[in-house]
Parts: sequence; C-alpha cells; structure tokens
Amino acid sequence: MHFSRRVSQIEVSAIKRMPLLAAEVGGCVSLGQGIPSFPTPSHVVEAVFRACREESWAGKYSLQPGLPELRQATAVFLRDEKGIELDPNTEVGITAGAMEALLAAFLTVVEQGDEVIVVDPTYEPHVEQILLAEGIPVFVPLKRVDWSLDLEAVERVITERTKAIVLCNPANPTGRVFSDDEVRALAYLAQERDLWLISDETYDHLLYEGPAPLSPAAIDGMRDRVISVFSFSKKYAMTGWRVGFVAASAGIMAQLMKIHDSAVICAPTPSQLAALAALSGPQEVVGEMRQALAQRRELVCRRLDELDWAFSYIKPQGAYYLMARYHFTKVASWELAVRLIHEAKVITVPGSSFGPSGEGHLRLSFGGDEAELNEAFDRLAGWLGYNFKKTLD
Repeated sequence: MHFSRRVSQIEVSAIKRMPLLAAEVGGCVSLGQGIPSFPTPSHVVEAVFRACREESWAGKYSLQPGLPELRQATAVFLRDEKGIELDPNTEVGITAGAMEALLAAFLTVVEQGDEVIVVDPTYEPHVEQILLAEGIPVFVPLKRVDWSLDLEAVERVITERTKAIVLCNPANPTGRVFSDDEVRALAYLAQERDLWLISDETYDHLLYEGPAPLSPAAIDGMRDRVISVFSFSKKYAMTGWRVGFVAASAGIMAQLMKIHDSAVICAPTPSQLAALAALSGPQEVVGEMRQALAQRRELVCRRLDELDWAFSYIKPQGAYYLMARYHFTKVASWELAVRLIHEAKVITVPGSSFGPSGEGHLRLSFGGDEAELNEAFDRLAGWLGYNFKKTLD
C-alpha cells in the first residue's frame, strides 16, 4: 500500500507522542504537554449550555468564516489590544483552534519546494505543517545565551526560494518574548525581501515581565504580507473546545478560507459560542490564571535551582514552558525523555523535537497545578539521585 509523500514525511509530534507512551506505562505525572490545569470558566460553560437548550441553531453549522458576533468581537479585540484595524466580515475567520489556522496559512502561501524560515528551537508542529504543505523548513538558531533572535543569521539563510518566516511570540518552547525591535526587524526584512510573515500569537496574554509584545500586523506596510493566528485555548482554559481565529487582509483571507472550508466547513458552533462568551465576558479570570502560572514559574525555577548540578535554564518571560539543558548525561534527549517515562514516571518532551538547537534539552511545562509539579520534581530528583548524582560525588 502506497501513502502520499505529504503524509509519509511527517510525524505525530513528540508533544503528543510522550503522553501516549505515558498512558501505556501508567501512573505518570506531567511536565510535558501544554495543557493548563484550570477549568473552563463557569460563565463560558453556562452560556453554551443555555444556547444549546434554547436555540436550535446552536447545534448546526455556522457561517463558514464563523459567527458574525464572534468575528465582530475578535475585530474589537484586535483594534483595542493590538492596534490592528480589520473588517470583521472579510478579514477575520474563526477556526478549529489555532492549529487549523496555522495549517491553512501554510497551505495558502507555501508551494512545493518553498523554504520557510523557523527559529530554532521552534514549535514542532510548525515544522510538520510546513512539510505537509511540501515546503522546506529552514532552521535559524536562536542565541543560546538568552534565546533572542539572531537577525543576521536569518538574513544569511534567505534565498530566492524563501517564501515565509514564522514567528511564535511569546515562544513555545523557550518562553522567550521577542522584543518590539526584534519583531520590527523581522517585519522590515519581510518587506525588503518580499516574504510572508506568519505570526503565531497563541500566548500573547501570558507575559510575566513587561508589556504585551508588538503584533507584526500593527506595523506599517505589513497589512498584505502577514497572517496572524490567535487561540482561545490557553487564554481561557479551553484547549478541548478547539477554537481560535486568524486575521489577515481580505485578499489573503479569501484564499485561506478555501482551505478552511475544505477542511472543517466551520469551527464547531458550540465552541464558537464558548469563545464569544469568553471574549465578551469578565476578563478577571485571565489575570487570575496568569498570576497562578507566574507562581508556578517560580516554583519550577526553584526546583530546577535545587538541581543545578543537573540542569541549567533561561528563565521564561512568557507562555508556560522552559527549555532545561541537562548536564548529567550525554544521551540523546529522545532517549532520556523515554527513560524518564519508564523509570521515573515523569513526562517531558525531548528538546530535539523542536529543532537541532533543542538537542541536549528537555522542554518542561508548568501548566499543571502545584501539587503535580512538585510530585514531578520529587520523582525527577529521586531518579537523578539514584542514577547519576552518586557517580559525581
């Protein structure tokens, strides 16, 4: 049986494969997949229940680009929070999560053999989606000292085949928040070299230091070359609802919506209702979750500091991940992550899955509650003490 090259050259991400392996082992605690521990806000759940009980249309297809009220609400958000003026009727689309929006973006602008620049380490599914679009991911290492952007390195890899640059800000997996100057530099480079810029802003609300990062779409001259992707999953603890949105100029959106229509027709209407309730309802919950995650960041950093003989790290500025560089073994990160599941019953994600610069690291998530985080580090410390530290004393 023959499968297409498109599907044969991609893999299920390690982010998903590690929990699947852990499920077979049983009894594991997670520092792996980025799922916030918080429940979906009650007012969101109640709004969906009420609509499904009282409105017959709540269980039917919505318009292909999404509920008009939700598109209007997202346009208001983009104007007020990002300084981006867009027409909700033609320049905003509601998608089945940010992942569908990203895939639609790549399929819209990337052709076979096109090169797409990604920073390294990068969010693994970006790479798989580029490959699915039959593009070629080109890794540009971030500066190891602080995971900042190396603009000169980006410029060096641009060729006549380069089609796009991908930016995730705040970044998964490093937790880096790229500065406004870094974002402007990439935007100006995209203008100068006639490139697309795909901006993954899933974690735009999760910042622990400083103001919200600049959205590339707010920069003069970028309107017709940037595709901006947003998510409700992390901001409102709605990962299972699978709803996000994409913003772009009308000409881009008209093409992107062809992919959306072919893939899902529309985002699930109940999920769109949940997103509308989240976006238009009380926002205190966002700050409360951010504060809790800030405390968890401090907890994880403190626990890593206690293991400073085994790990080093750069403190994340946003999102809820960090890349922990390990010093106690030279085994590959994939092998180490698998061993941790089997021997310590702790889920991590191998750094190599995020690009060549990720090797020698494990990505740790602090989205879990404090009890789970402490249990994971207790197990990790016990495993390290038994297997490695005794050989160093």
